[in-house]
Formats: sequence, C-alpha cells, structure tokens
Amino acid sequence: MAIQVGDTIPNCTLTYAPFNAENPKACALPQQIQTHTAFKGKKVVLFAVPGAFTPTCSEGHMPEYAQRVNEIKGKGVDVVACVATNDPFVLDAWGKTFNVKDSILMLSDANGEFGSAIGLINDGTKNRMGPLRLARFAMVIDDLKVVYLGAEPARGVTVSGASSVIAKL
Repeated sequence: MAIQVGDTIPNCTLTYAPFNAENPKACALPQQIQTHTAFKGKKVVLFAVPGAFTPTCSEGHMPEYAQRVNEIKGKGVDVVACVATNDPFVLDAWGKTFNVKDSILMLSDANGEFGSAIGLINDGTKNRMGPLRLARFAMVIDDLKVVYLGAEPARGVTVSGASSVIAKL
C-alpha cells in the first residue's frame, strides 16, 4: 500500500553528492542522509523520477522544478529535493545539466529502500531498466508528515509537476 496524506515518511538512508563549488565539473564524495534527520522540522518538496536523463524526466519534469525552485522556496519550503533510483554520481551529473547546483538536493535511492517503504516503486525489467524504478510522484512533507501527494497514474507529468505542487503550497 502506498503512503497517504497524513502519514509520516519512513526513516530511510538516501545518498547524494554535494555540489562541489571548488570544482563544479567533478563529483564530490557521496554523503548519506537519514530522511528523519534531514527533513525533521522542515517543509520539503520531494519529487521522484523513474530515471535521470530519460525523456519525460529530462523534458517534462526536472526543467520546471529547476526553473521554479526559487518560487517554491519563496512559499516557505526549506528543501526541494529530487529522488531517483540512479546512483548519486548520475544524479549529480543530471543536476549539473540543469544547473541546479545546491538549489535542488539530488537524492539517490539506488537500492529502492525509500521507494519500497512508501509503496511507490515500479518494476522496470520489462523495459530493460532494472527491477527497481521509482514511480513518478511529488509530495509535500511538513515536519515528516505528508501533506500533499501527487502520484502519476500513467506516463506524463501532471500532479507531480512543479505547477501542481506550487498550487498546493
């Protein structure tokens, strides 16, 4: 069963490569975060993509968040984060293509721990993309509680896009 509005997010380990301001072309060493530690007491917009560099994710999902991240943060959001089952180096490189630097936290759920715990994971083996892919969704988390969840019912970006999230803030 998928996580619902009102639920507390699970405490899982996610990984990211911090923005390397000294050498922006290189990846920093990956760091681990615990969701409960990183998001406690904060308002977070977390959006998930099935895969970095994939067509819908790169053309329809990430661009709007990259363009509107300051608007989102201007509505009282402390953290804007993108999560995918790609490794942290791939997510860092993908973030660089959109010049997000450290404005969007690029989180890796490479083992599918978070996606499985919230019930929003898909099996990508039929498309030769591996067994664990996050479903496309966005959620607003306020002090670890889900206050908005937009999980996409099919291909495309509607309820998980930045415009939909902004309307709910």
